[in-house]
Amino acid sequence: MLKRWIAAAAMTLVAGIAHAQQQTEVVLQFPYPELFTETHKRIADEFAKVHPEIKVTFRAPYESYEEATQKVLREAVTNQLPDVTFQGLNRIRVLVDKNIPAPLDGYIAAEKDFDKQGFHQAMYDIGTASGKVYALPFAISLPIVYVNLDLVKKAGGDVNNLPTTWDGMLDLAKKVKALGPDTNGITYAWDITGNWLWQAPVFARGGTMLNADETKVAFDGPEGQFAMRTIARLVTEGGMPNLDQPSMRATFAAGKTGIHITSTSDLKKTTDMIGGKFALKTIAFPDVVKPNGRLPAGGNVVLITAKDKAKRDAAWEVVKFWTGPKGAAIMAETTGYMPPNKVANDVYLKNFYQNNPNNYTAVSQLALLTKWYAFPGDNGLKITDVIKDHLNSIVSGARAKEPDAVLADMTKDVQALLSKTVGAAK
Repeated sequence: MLKRWIAAAAMTLVAGIAHAQQQTEVVLQFPYPELFTETHKRIADEFAKVHPEIKVTFRAPYESYEEATQKVLREAVTNQLPDVTFQGLNRIRVLVDKNIPAPLDGYIAAEKDFDKQGFHQAMYDIGTASGKVYALPFAISLPIVYVNLDLVKKAGGDVNNLPTTWDGMLDLAKKVKALGPDTNGITYAWDITGNWLWQAPVFARGGTMLNADETKVAFDGPEGQFAMRTIARLVTEGGMPNLDQPSMRATFAAGKTGIHITSTSDLKKTTDMIGGKFALKTIAFPDVVKPNGRLPAGGNVVLITAKDKAKRDAAWEVVKFWTGPKGAAIMAETTGYMPPNKVANDVYLKNFYQNNPNNYTAVSQLALLTKWYAFPGDNGLKITDVIKDHLNSIVSGARAKEPDAVLADMTKDVQALLSKTVGAAK
């Protein structure tokens, strides 16, 4: 009896070792642990059920999109890349320029009935650079408006007829602000990475960051003037405090701000922080003009950086599952982001949106989606920092009364960096 038990145990051990040896390990790294750790763990658990031959291992998460990109750029030089990396949607360009991610076109072409799994052309377009698909979108966000209905009621506003324009937002913000010194009328998360909420009001008016051949600043026209003046009005008319993004979120969740404009990605975290203290409603981003008004898609995409073919093949299975119906649905349920996968939205999440209308606000804006713009060349990241510094001069109050002058200075500084890039490329 003992001999049979020892023999069976030995066979089990050998089988386990053989299984472990047959597994292909895929190392994965993602940003923003406070938003995505639970999400990726749940998807990995589901993935393991259908792909026992692949072992997904997580590296310590990147703290931000900026850190994610800088780390991958360094690791490409030292050959220490993960096999799969999640990067900000506007960072694809810089990584492709350095030949870091693998093109996915061959994998996509080899899939049978891929569209029936919810994959579609718009998903490929988001991750396309230089005519090839290098990334698939995982979590997509759009800017929306968060409203504290309790403060709106208290200020005499109509909760059933919330504003759709910046003028209306500011009028309501003034009423809320007048409730007392501890109450803010409005906050605007202008410091979100990559100048996202600078691009939003420019694109919403039909504008662009640069001209068609990307040699000249184009945000200095009427669209940019409207955007910069509006941000200044938030300070001068709306009394917007000078807070960073986490502080804005915390202040709103504490019930001390009437209107907060930020990414839909904040929705779950903000809702959890509110904890039922007041009634929250989300509404669409204001003043998106027809027919050319658009909103930049935020969020992150997934790229394969593995060099070995076996690793790449296994990584493709990971990418496919994470962006497929099941992975996308888990992502939507655990964050405020939208899944770009059609089957996830139409099938898995149908009841979810009915029960969570605040999550549907961003989905209702999907027709307005455009690319989150990335400036070209080696100065691309520096340009975003320059823009952020000029916006800060408005939000801090230092130059809030001269938005046109700030825009002119910002245009000059960006054009100088752009000209260096264009000149170096010639």
